[in-house]
Amino acid sequence: MTIRPSLRAALLAEAVRCAERAGPLDDGDVLRTAWAAAPDGAGRLQVRARLLAERLGLPPLIERARAWAGVLLLAIAALVLVAGLGLADRVLGGGGSRQINVMAALAGLLGLHALTLLAWVGSVLFAPGAFRLSLGGLWLLLTARVAGGRQGQGPLLLQAAWQSLARARLLPWALGLASHAVWALAFAVALAWLLFALAFHRYTLAWETTILSPGFFVRSVQALGWLPAQLGFPVPDAATVLAATSAPSAADPARQRSWALWLTGCLVVYGLLPRLLLVALCAAVCRARRGALQPDLSDPYYRQVLARFDALAPSRVVEADPGRPVQPAPQPLPPGEGADLLLVVGFELPPEAPWPPAGLPPEVEALAVDGSAAQRSALLDRLALLRPRRVLVACDASASPDRGTERFLRAVAVHCGILQIWLVPPAGTDPARSAASAARWKAWLSDCGLAQIAAHGGTWAEALERTP
Repeated sequence: MTIRPSLRAALLAEAVRCAERAGPLDDGDVLRTAWAAAPDGAGRLQVRARLLAERLGLPPLIERARAWAGVLLLAIAALVLVAGLGLADRVLGGGGSRQINVMAALAGLLGLHALTLLAWVGSVLFAPGAFRLSLGGLWLLLTARVAGGRQGQGPLLLQAAWQSLARARLLPWALGLASHAVWALAFAVALAWLLFALAFHRYTLAWETTILSPGFFVRSVQALGWLPAQLGFPVPDAATVLAATSAPSAADPARQRSWALWLTGCLVVYGLLPRLLLVALCAAVCRARRGALQPDLSDPYYRQVLARFDALAPSRVVEADPGRPVQPAPQPLPPGEGADLLLVVGFELPPEAPWPPAGLPPEVEALAVDGSAAQRSALLDRLALLRPRRVLVACDASASPDRGTERFLRAVAVHCGILQIWLVPPAGTDPARSAASAARWKAWLSDCGLAQIAAHGGTWAEALERTP
């Protein structure tokens, strides 16, 4: 079994993500290496995941899983085949009898197959989590356990594979591909064994009943045989079905051949063909959705990592225009004017940032602006009404300020006495990166003619302590 490089990278990225749920990994040097190794965010995420996965010892586990996956799938198929052959041997006279109840034999050979097939369809439609109990789920579990060995990383590898498939909506199709392949192989071998037994042994195929009428069997044989008949398999006529209970008539070779081919046709059409068609369907869906296994860059986890990469970027201003003259600093409210109020405003913060911040004093009013013109206008109207002495604007420290940010700050500054910026760091940001972000913002404020607006990092409490 081979694993494509892109799928391998996606599995490593998901495994690292699962590992970091218990706490962020130490990746300061890894971030710098990934920043220099790739030109874009997706490439840097891939390099970071690969380097951290190597530190966790995951690449050898994936190679071991690749080597064992095919072997374990064949082992599961062998177990299913042995169980199926044992059942078939019993229903076809394994105790030494050559008398076969053809309807009981058909139910015995197709019963478990039909139940598992209906369970798979029901799981696809109603209960995706039930795939843990399927042959495909068992195969994935055994592969991860064998690959994990003594290092104890098998559960992490299993969780990463499971969540990657679930996120890409491939879980029923990937595990179904394994399950249906096992059943198809088992049916192929069982059919070969059945044809061999019917070809070189003499069996008497008949039906028996205590409570059912002969007409029921005539209708059942005709109904079950209609679809195989479209592929050329014969269907016993009513006389043959009714004569199957009479020993002299049942022993007629022509009628026995008709019964044997009818039984074989039913096993092919209702057993082997559905599994082969589902193998093809699952393979086609897996191929079509393979691209969805790649990391979703809009996910909060990856957005946080990308923000940490952005913090490593050199200072730059989005929409910079070197030829544009610097505007004069806005005039704040004169001392003594305005109410003795403090407002904290969240400006274009990422969705995962908690707002308002926990523990904010009740006398401090917290507002939020998502960047829309309507919200900005409403905020400015409220500031014009309150005329607070102090305003603390919370900004994403990893973001790059632009002209829109400058216009917003200038508009706020004229409605308050003191305006300062609180740089909200992404979760897990180290002090060195926070200091670099603060320096970048301060340089931007100076370039825009807003040097009188101070920018502070840290927590909201530290920012408030620095606010006069």
